[in-house]
Amino acid sequence: MAADAPGKGEAEQARTDLPEALASLGARLEETRRFLGADALAERKAELEAVASAPDLWDDPDQAREVTTALGRVTEDLDLLDLLAERLSDAETLHELMVEEGDESLRHEVEDVVTDLDRRFGVVELRALFGGEYDDGDAVAEIHAGAGGTDAADWAEMMLRMYTRWAERRGFAIEVEEATPGQEAGLASATFIVRGRYAFGMLAAERGVHRLVRMSPFDAQHRRQTSFASLDVVPFLEDVSDQVDIDEKDLRIDTYRSSGAGGQHVNKTDSAVRITHLPTGIVVTCQNQRSQTQNKTKAMQVLGAKLAERQRAEHQATLNQLAGDRTENAWGNQIRSYVMAPYQLVKDLRTNAETGNVDAVLDGDIDMLIEAELRRGAEQRRGT
Repeated sequence: MAADAPGKGEAEQARTDLPEALASLGARLEETRRFLGADALAERKAELEAVASAPDLWDDPDQAREVTTALGRVTEDLDLLDLLAERLSDAETLHELMVEEGDESLRHEVEDVVTDLDRRFGVVELRALFGGEYDDGDAVAEIHAGAGGTDAADWAEMMLRMYTRWAERRGFAIEVEEATPGQEAGLASATFIVRGRYAFGMLAAERGVHRLVRMSPFDAQHRRQTSFASLDVVPFLEDVSDQVDIDEKDLRIDTYRSSGAGGQHVNKTDSAVRITHLPTGIVVTCQNQRSQTQNKTKAMQVLGAKLAERQRAEHQATLNQLAGDRTENAWGNQIRSYVMAPYQLVKDLRTNAETGNVDAVLDGDIDMLIEAELRRGAEQRRGT
């Protein structure tokens, strides 16, 4: 009998914990309904559907895209609320059946649903941490190799892979628009666009200098090497013409043949375009589209995004509000360290969030680090 006691105790505990967990999830569902504004969303959906059904909708393509995007996001939120309510109802029904029939075999199934709901609510609740106007939109990002020579260029390419894998994990689309090879290996720089809801808000949390410590594969004596690469992010808007007036006379446009390490990053044709905005010195390069015209169009979009970001920052009298502090891409300015030798550790120096699973982080598992920084930013905005 003594041997049976722990099992009975665990069962009693499970029966106690599950009702509490289900009640907590019910409260979170109601809070999520309030946070997302379920009633307002339903009204907004009806309004957007009426506009979207107009026969002349696509007479103005820009307006049509805005309407269909808004409708898609409203529908996504309403579908999410329905899914959460349905999953919670399923869990409650299973739990009632488990209690009524005394069938402990159902307990694991209920717990699995509870765990899944906890994760789903966590994703929704993450939205409350965003505070920027453009956080829910797409992002254009740049990686630049810093101090560290060939190791830094290799680190820049590793970072591009890390963010590519992160985007894929989240179901975001990623477009590498430019990748300039390093002198011996890796990348000197890369520009990429990430498309997905809250892509900018999340990537903005990664903005800054990243430091890698490892045994160098490029050192004949295989000594430990520290190298740096930076990530910069601005909102990517399909059309910034209403925000920025770009005078063609202020542009120097150069065309050249794409070159690089090959593979997925580079389209090797004579279509590459580099645009220099002379008044500001901003340089944008695009080489991954199929034609020179397409590369120029995309480069102009990226330039517009950068100029719009600059204009917004100047208007707010805070140059780094959206672009973040631009510090030297070297020692002492890093936001995060990735140590592969003599031990394994990734540590964010802003939040102290850390993990020993470096391989997972480099494979794109960075949500925990992003969320920690978002929480820190939200606390700063609240003055706590």
